[in-house]
Amino acid sequence: MERRRKEIMPGVMLTCLKTDKFKTGRLSVNLLTRLKKDRAAKNALTVSVLRRGTARHPDIADISMLTDELYGASVTPAVRKTGEIQVVGFFADFINDAFTPDSGITERVIELTGELLLFPNTRGGLLLPEYVDSEKEKLSEKIRGRINDKRGYSVMRLYELMCASEDYSVDKSGTLEELSAVNYIKLTKHYRALAAASPVEVFYCGCAESAEIESAVKNAFETLPRGEIDQNIGTYVRMSAGAEDVRVFSEEMDVNQGKLAVGFRLGSCMKRPDRAVIRVFNALYGGSVTSKLFMNVREKLSLCYFASSGTDLHKGLLTVSSGIDFDKYDAALSEIAKQLDDIKKGEISDEELHAAKKSVASDMRLISDSPAALESFYLDQNIIGSDCGPEELAALVEEVTRDSVVNTAAGVLCDTVYFLKGDKLGS
Repeated sequence: MERRRKEIMPGVMLTCLKTDKFKTGRLSVNLLTRLKKDRAAKNALTVSVLRRGTARHPDIADISMLTDELYGASVTPAVRKTGEIQVVGFFADFINDAFTPDSGITERVIELTGELLLFPNTRGGLLLPEYVDSEKEKLSEKIRGRINDKRGYSVMRLYELMCASEDYSVDKSGTLEELSAVNYIKLTKHYRALAAASPVEVFYCGCAESAEIESAVKNAFETLPRGEIDQNIGTYVRMSAGAEDVRVFSEEMDVNQGKLAVGFRLGSCMKRPDRAVIRVFNALYGGSVTSKLFMNVREKLSLCYFASSGTDLHKGLLTVSSGIDFDKYDAALSEIAKQLDDIKKGEISDEELHAAKKSVASDMRLISDSPAALESFYLDQNIIGSDCGPEELAALVEEVTRDSVVNTAAGVLCDTVYFLKGDKLGS
């Protein structure tokens, strides 16, 4: 698998992975912008509206006819949160030219993606109000629907409370309050500013030569406006907890199972983060089926229905998510803390460490089996500024030592606890 990365236009980076491994290719065009409460919803709404139609293909039906001609290619809006960076744009999936009787499928998909971003269907130079209103309602429903996934909702609330003074508290889809104030005139103005100021990451994975992709991308995006590009985007990493004492919040709702979410700061290890070590630490603690949380808190002690941990390596956060009976709150929270303390004390068996490294290394190597996983991995790597590929990272993971895991765990600090409990609990 051959990888090349190059700035092909001002503020536009192209990453090409040339491989004959897949029958399908993947393209993504990503605008990077600061995650802010006053514009997150507008950013998310913008790409949904752009997907509704272009000057040449004015509606969904016309675009669908074109993608059918392109052997079922798809181009979909993408909205992601990467640390305190909001990433918006498009994914495109398509059959590689080598597997069709026609040539130029990849080039036409790139051309369509450029049209969607740069040549929207407009009236009088403004985005169509009917498209804006329709997509605005869909996004509103999505934001309101976040509460239906109680596990995801509890983690979202944890972030809102834990990072209340930080941009990380903002959800990738924004808020209903911001969205309600948007109209087609305001969104048109916002769209133009977003396109002109955002650094752009373009990713391609497929069997075409990188020179061919570079030429096609340049042609498709040659009219991309380039104003004063906002290069000052990044993520603020707090090394210490937000308060001297752990902050505890609870919320009552009509639920049959409590959702306990615990937020930690990774702390001093984020000064010079060794991401291979942090991944192994997380797998050992709660990020795998052989982890301490799974084997002890869930299986051995039966204190929860599920318990797992995850990290945000951009923001320096560790999060534990668990489902518990309401009356097991104290016991579950205590045991979650104890399992972390055991790691800090070096109480890690050879079997536990081996299983954690094996799990992470396996996950890293599986990335190379999927164009979508490769796209997500390299976007993260490009934002971090790392040249390390999945196989290289897997090799580093296999060299992680017990001492390095213990040293990483030593600086981890509990910051905030959030408990979603039943509204009839009475306490």
